[in-house]
Amino acid sequence: MVNLIASHIVKPAKPEVMYLSECDQCKPLTYATTVHFYKPENPELLKDATRVLKDSLSEALAAFYPLAGRLFQKDGGRVELRCNSMGALLLEAQSELKIEDFGDFCPTPQISALIPPIDYNNTPLHEVPLLLVQITRFACGGVSLGLAVSHVIVDGQSGCHFAAEWAKIARGEKSDDQPYLDRTILQQYEEYPSSIAPKLQYSDFYPLPVLIGQSSSLEERKKATTCAMFPLSKEQIEQLKNNANNHHDLVHKTNNHQPFSRFVAVSAHIWKCLSKARMHSPDQETVLYVTVDFRSRLKPPLPGRYFGNAVLPVPARAIAGDLQSRPPSYASSKIKEAIDKVTDEYVRSYLACMKNMPEVSSSRHFHTVGCAKGLFFGNPNLLITSWVGLDVHKVNFGGGEANSMTPGSLGYDGRLFLIPGPNGDGSLIIPLRLQVEHINAFKKYFYEDI
Repeated sequence: MVNLIASHIVKPAKPEVMYLSECDQCKPLTYATTVHFYKPENPELLKDATRVLKDSLSEALAAFYPLAGRLFQKDGGRVELRCNSMGALLLEAQSELKIEDFGDFCPTPQISALIPPIDYNNTPLHEVPLLLVQITRFACGGVSLGLAVSHVIVDGQSGCHFAAEWAKIARGEKSDDQPYLDRTILQQYEEYPSSIAPKLQYSDFYPLPVLIGQSSSLEERKKATTCAMFPLSKEQIEQLKNNANNHHDLVHKTNNHQPFSRFVAVSAHIWKCLSKARMHSPDQETVLYVTVDFRSRLKPPLPGRYFGNAVLPVPARAIAGDLQSRPPSYASSKIKEAIDKVTDEYVRSYLACMKNMPEVSSSRHFHTVGCAKGLFFGNPNLLITSWVGLDVHKVNFGGGEANSMTPGSLGYDGRLFLIPGPNGDGSLIIPLRLQVEHINAFKKYFYEDI
């Protein structure tokens, strides 16, 4: 049981309409949610947590002021960001639970209660803060920090940058790693000369296959889903890498013969096991979408601290029979080829496609369970986001680094994250939402087939 103690609106100072790129515009109007758990050996370090977090947040929002603004609806499903200093929402809560009661920190409704609730259906868009924070104190003396940040405003790298700078201020240090806020820099990449047609069309990015025998994803969207956590040790990851790199499929070698990364090898294993657990027929098409950061792939590259969305979902396609009958290198090569395609020209084509769409709502996906709108990445498909390169555990507000962190929710079937283990030991934790009827079979194959 979580009892609300207090609610605070925290404001910075600055109003303007800020340009949103096409990459921002096609993102869901929902929120990226994370929960960080802290239990220092000295509970005194957390005694003043609310005041420290509130004061430091106010200062952090002065630098990251778009987060204190609001979104307003425009034509064609697009939105406008007004930096009107309406502020972030900070909630204080108390719980009778102990941190250990959350077990493996799987994003269940119990975890969701540690994030400020957002009523997407009954609250006008312009009334919802773009950043919501909840501090929850537990009976064991620990606390959690639940964050919800608008997908339209930040991607994973920008969100982590903000959290790291806020934490610096909370520790009494100088915030010296400023965000690059001018999103108009992406306009130069969105403009294609009228004489040249973009090399790629919308259909290159989003033809989502549906199950054979079905005409749409409607039936699959309705099915009951559940979440589970799948930990992988460093040794298991090395085994998957070895499997992918040692069993070369002669037909499908990668272009440059570089070894497959752990991300590619683990993703390929998940794809194969998931297709098996979903009992796909051998000729079922399936797409694995990988979220790729393109900051450094553009020419010239974006500033490293570009604050906004600079990621896009990239499709790797395969036929289920091939996935299951061929060696791990087959699925791995499909994923690596898809990632390698993300060049300057590919990103420019993607942005130009989005810019030419009169209505962007249809190309958004919705991070809400059972939602019938927008794109659906569930059965027979999946969407993987890696947090491996992000310092998700190192957010230290003065009471030490987080003991654990987890996504606050997983929105739909086939949605999963790759998160580094909390001890920096090379392990991974994989939170995954799947249809109830497939979860046990997936768990069996996932560990047996390593």
